[in-house]
Order: sequence, then structure tokens, then C-alpha cells
Amino acid sequence: MTTSGLSAGAAARRLGVAVTTLRTWHQRYGLGPSRHEPGHHRRYTVEDMVRLQVMQRLTAQGVAPAEAAAWARRSPGTTGADPSAAHAGADGILGADGVPVATDGNPAGGGQVIALGARADPAARGLARAAMRLDGPSMRHILALAVEGRGVISAWEEVMMPVLIGIGQRYEATARFVEVEHLLSRSVTEALSTVPRPPREIAPRALLAAADEEQHTLPLEALAAALAEAGVASQLLGARVPPRALLDAVDRTGPSVVVLWSQVPATGDVSQLERLLALPHPPIVVGAAGPGWPTADLPPSATPLGNLTDAVRVVAAACS
Repeated sequence: MTTSGLSAGAAARRLGVAVTTLRTWHQRYGLGPSRHEPGHHRRYTVEDMVRLQVMQRLTAQGVAPAEAAAWARRSPGTTGADPSAAHAGADGILGADGVPVATDGNPAGGGQVIALGARADPAARGLARAAMRLDGPSMRHILALAVEGRGVISAWEEVMMPVLIGIGQRYEATARFVEVEHLLSRSVTEALSTVPRPPREIAPRALLAAADEEQHTLPLEALAAALAEAGVASQLLGARVPPRALLDAVDRTGPSVVVLWSQVPATGDVSQLERLLALPHPPIVVGAAGPGWPTADLPPSATPLGNLTDAVRVVAAACS
């Protein structure tokens, strides 16, 4: 940036926002250019740009614009304030990068929000707002911060799952918002796929698959990412794996663990587990994951996997 500062158009291009957005932030929240030279338009200084970047990041996370602007005006490099200690409201909750995330309740207008409950994680609230706006870049940003800052298990249980469940409930109640669910699911997949996998020299000893006709795979994608984070290599076959194909894959790869996911009772046919256990050389662990399995009717040798933490622990132990 030159010593004379940036014009509104140059500042907008650098931030990737519209000039009208900068004008709105200036008029409503006082985040305008501060350098003034007689006979010229005001220009944005380095300090002004810091404020605008904070404003941009917080609103992307779902923080209300007025609250975000208050933080931006107190951001480091402008007034010397420390965001980790200066905030008097919003419970002082900070995001993974040290800036606050939304802590207020869902906005009014119940038909257009995802209900998460009063104790919902602030990052989940921001994700829910971004999802309902179909704001893919903001969803990816929030999810990336969650995965990098908290780890896969915490990001899945505290941020991703509540919003996925919430949008599912909205669909059940309204038969709407399928587009929200699809974009959210895609964003979650992208975030989980960024977790570095073990080196190719480490042969996968865990095989993850969805049950026959089961289309839900996000929980398996979370498991694959969490295992990778723990240094355990796995292979994910994906959705709707026919029993014959699963048996062929087990025969050809000889995994130590097979995890089969069933989301709904219609796909939780225990004969799929029984076939795996009846193999001449069955896997050490045949895990039944997901709410679709009839717990009381599981084969005695099958291992119920309750949550992501338990699944990672069991799979990692069997692959060690």
C-alpha cells in the first residue's frame, strides 16, 4: 500500500467486496477512510484496512454487523486494544484465530433459520447463518477454522453435526431447504478432505463403507479425517456399497477393521455384518456404526461404535 493510502475502489478490490459495501460500513458503522488531503477524496490507510479485514472476517463468521464493527474499531493496530481481553459482551468467546465468533441467539423469522438451541457453539451459529444465506465461501472459512483450530472430532461434534441435524429438522418440518443441506454437506466434505492423510507408504488397514442402499457418508468422511489426524490410514468406499462388493473389497485388501455405516433402519440389515464375520479370515473388528442398526439384534462378534471418539479409539487400536 502506498503512503497516500487506497481509494475506495482499490480497497474494495483488495478485500474482494463491492464499493457499496465499503460505503455502507462507512455510513452505518464509522469504518471509513481516515486519510484526508485537501482537494482529494479520503483514502484508506493501513490501519483502516486492518479494521475492514476484521469486519469482513467477523461478518463472514455470522457476527452481527454492528457487533463486528465494534470489534473492528478496537482491533490491534488501530487503537491498541487486545481482542482477547477487551470484549465486555457476547461472553468473551473467541474463535480459533483469536477473533470473536457469534454468540447471540438465532435471528427472528423462524422459517428462515436453523434452530440450534441456547447452548449451541458460536461457530455453529455462524455456520448456520452462512448456510441459510447459501454463502459457500463463509461456510468453508468457518469450517476450515474449526477443523484447524479444534481438530476433527471437536469440529464434527460441536460445529458440523448440530447444523446438519438442524437443517434436517427444518426439511422435515417444511419440505424445504434441500439446497441448503446440499451446499452445507458439500462444504463439510471439502473441509474434512483438507486434513492431511498419512503417507502413501502406510497401507490402509481400515475399510469404511456405507451399508447397502445407504446414501449418508458424511459420518464416515469425518471418521476417515479423524483417523488421518491420528495417523491411521483408511479407505472409504462411499455410499450404497452392495454386500457382494464389500466382501470382494475385504477379500482383496485384507483390512484389520471394517466399519459399516447405517443411518436409517431400512439400511441396517444385520446380515451384512454376519457375512463379514463369516469370512474364512474375518477382520479383527467389524464395526456397526450409525443409528440405523438394531442394537439388540447385532451379531455378538460385531462391535457397536457409538460416537466418533469411540470409533477412532477402536479402529486405531485394531490397526496398531
